[in-house]
Amino acid sequence: MNHAEEVLELAQDLIRFDTSNAPDQTDGGLTGHETAVAEHLADFLSGAGVECELVARESHRANLVARIRGEATGPSLAFVGHTDVVPTQGHGWTHPPFEAVVDDAGYLHGRGALDMKGELAARAVALAALAREGFRPRGDLWFLAVADEEDGTADVGMRWLLENRPDIRPDIAVNEGGGELLRLADGRSLLTVSVGEKGTLPARVTALGEAGHASRPNLGVNAVPALARLLERLGRGMPVQASSPWLEEALRVILTEVPADLETALAQAAALHPSLTTALPPMSGTTMAPTMLAASEVRNVIPDRAWAELDCRLLPGTTRSDVEATLRARLGDDVPYELSWPEPIVPGSSSSPASDLMAAVTAFARRQDPDLVVLPLLDSGFTDSVHLRATAGTVAYGINPYLHTPSSVLTTGVHNVDERVHVDDLTLSVDFHSFLAHQLLGRITP
Repeated sequence: MNHAEEVLELAQDLIRFDTSNAPDQTDGGLTGHETAVAEHLADFLSGAGVECELVARESHRANLVARIRGEATGPSLAFVGHTDVVPTQGHGWTHPPFEAVVDDAGYLHGRGALDMKGELAARAVALAALAREGFRPRGDLWFLAVADEEDGTADVGMRWLLENRPDIRPDIAVNEGGGELLRLADGRSLLTVSVGEKGTLPARVTALGEAGHASRPNLGVNAVPALARLLERLGRGMPVQASSPWLEEALRVILTEVPADLETALAQAAALHPSLTTALPPMSGTTMAPTMLAASEVRNVIPDRAWAELDCRLLPGTTRSDVEATLRARLGDDVPYELSWPEPIVPGSSSSPASDLMAAVTAFARRQDPDLVVLPLLDSGFTDSVHLRATAGTVAYGINPYLHTPSSVLTTGVHNVDERVHVDDLTLSVDFHSFLAHQLLGRITP
């Protein structure tokens, strides 16, 4: 079986395991039942001679730790991925989300095809191929397939794994988050690489009023209209445009000449590709999107409290005090409210765009197209690379090249219906990860 057949078969196998990280009525908790995928990957890799171990805090949510041991003198590299997926009700899909159908155009459909069982399969096949060829790296080559990335509150995945396994400290890691091919309006092509992720800090804004009977709206003070006024001041939750090191670096790559005025620079970048319209502005500062609402529990009671939760995403280095100051400045002081924090801050982090890993990524990109330029970005989302950097000081990038899956399919498919990836990108990913291993760890002939 060649790599193309092997990676497609494995990706289909993984998609057919329903590891939705969603409420489970049987035990009342968030659960992805990821152990089945971890076991399947362990069987596959063990068959190629790769050392495998299941490590679990909860038996049904195991993480897979696999490794090709290297010489102590070299750097270590980790291929990283998560085995859970976001839930889907199955409504509106062209093909059922857990049947892993390949259509006539060559797309593999299914929940996790992009996020991220397709990538996980490619990384596993690359590791197996390296083991079969007798690859002996200068440093350890790890494969980490972890649970509970999509939610994280169960704390059974990467953060817990690194805390309990101090031997897992890779110097370099490749994870999800980049690899989108942007064909610009001026004819140039860029390949995105996520060099970091924003942090998270959920905030709850509670408008304060006075309860009363809903049949007499002029009694009491309804907190719902008050909350509406506060939310109007937040708008969609975008930051005030300001420069940041990550935004400056991206604009230097995108624009041949960067205007001094940031608004003009962002407009010029947006005109080159639709994805840049949404990818660049969050790199200006804290976003605070309103996503959850609640007020009275019964229809006939005017609520004295109404709240909204905000999904705040923070640049690396931003503190809770910074977020609070930004929020209070926007909300004003003429509408009574309380501000609280449902969860602790998870700081953002980034790795330097100047590294051996970036050099290797660039070399692979140029092999595909000599004119292809690598674009470092700060991801507005969240990945487990945050835990790798915090615990091990890992140089961690989000990168998996998608040269056959259009940008529009990537951006609209993740966490959405009809998630799909072109099968040629699965094979390309196997080649990419094998290339990285040889470039970064070197080869020692047995």
